[in-house]
Amino acid sequence: MINALTSAHNTVFSGLERMTVPLMTTLARFVFAAVLLLYYWNSGLTKLGEGFTGFLFPSDGAYIQIFPKTVEAAGYDFSQLGIFHWAVVTAGTWAEFILPLLIVLGLFTRLAALGMIGFVFVQSWVDLFGHGGIANGTLGAWFDRMPDGIILDQRAFWIFILLYLVLRGGGPLSLDRILSGSSRHQAAGLQSQG
Repeated sequence: MINALTSAHNTVFSGLERMTVPLMTTLARFVFAAVLLLYYWNSGLTKLGEGFTGFLFPSDGAYIQIFPKTVEAAGYDFSQLGIFHWAVVTAGTWAEFILPLLIVLGLFTRLAALGMIGFVFVQSWVDLFGHGGIANGTLGAWFDRMPDGIILDQRAFWIFILLYLVLRGGGPLSLDRILSGSSRHQAAGLQSQG
């Protein structure tokens, strides 16, 4: 009886796995877009400076968000911040636009998802230590029956979906797939000419 049940289980779910695994990466990218794309883009918009060159000259708020204690120690005199601070804030701002877009398009998905994992770790570090998240309970805790901790609970799910994309790629409905198909055709054409 148990063997028949195990066999039926394996037959059903093996077939289901074969049919759905290719689409899971597309679904992961869809969930990322539905949950996090606008979150990151809106966050990036708050960091842009004024005018056409705002993407090169972040707003004062960007420095406050990313380097809160440094800005406070400088007495909110932004002229005391150096090229390092500008580079980090500018790169972080660009990352909030570019990396999510790459994931949604499925272009360089693995690298973009890996970059987002790094971004989430840095973001979490700043939230905890720059903005006092440890003191106000933002960290949360696992196995505590409360699933609403911003860092350990919510961002664990974010990291999981991004890690899935790092390991599995963009899937069948991605620009990665289109590019890999065209590169295979080009390689086959070169081999037939040689």
